[in-house]
Amino acid sequence: MPEENTVTLVEEEQEKSIFRDRKRTNFLHTVEQATIYFLVKRVPASITPNILTVIGTFGSLLVFISFLLATYNHKTFLLLGVIGLIVNWFGDSLDGRIAYFRNIPRKWYGFSLDIINDWIGTVFIGLGYIVYEQDFYELLAFLFVVLYGWAMIITQLRYKITDKYTIDSGLVGPTEVRVLIAAILIFEVLVSGSIKYFAAAMCLALFIINIIDSRKLLKLGDLRDKEERSNII
Repeated sequence: MPEENTVTLVEEEQEKSIFRDRKRTNFLHTVEQATIYFLVKRVPASITPNILTVIGTFGSLLVFISFLLATYNHKTFLLLGVIGLIVNWFGDSLDGRIAYFRNIPRKWYGFSLDIINDWIGTVFIGLGYIVYEQDFYELLAFLFVVLYGWAMIITQLRYKITDKYTIDSGLVGPTEVRVLIAAILIFEVLVSGSIKYFAAAMCLALFIINIIDSRKLLKLGDLRDKEERSNII
């Protein structure tokens, strides 16, 4: 029993260590982190963090391809987009975590690469929707890209001000967004035309979240300014 308890404590500390560079508050973070820890221990040594980054980007490309195929062939190809989102989550979530697990982190390189690839992935999804949708509703794709970009900017500014990196907005993070998009794609296959209404609702939700987060960010900036002024005095 003592040996088992020791092993358990070591694993718990190891699991915490691979997430030490960021704070997660999203609804699925407990299940997500347990899943990531389970996977990083089983990824072959030949699969490097950079390869996982490429895999994540390929997942975003699959989402784009699914929209193309659904537009010019049949809407059931949207289900390929669900697979693409899973692949994207796998690569995007494991690339940095496996670097910490293997004790080969490249903090600023990885941070920069993550931001670039997240933006590329968002653009792929937006372009795919523009191809799939018609008339006024294709503007929702542009709006989604703008709003998600706004959320990314807030994340970077919050990191700059607080020195704490979090990619979540309360209970909502990239994983929840992927799950929501996957559900929207599945529902569109079942009920044709529903995607436009879900896309509009998603954009509205992102707008509200961004407004709230922007207000919080400005308050953090104001507190940081007051703190720095008091230190000068």
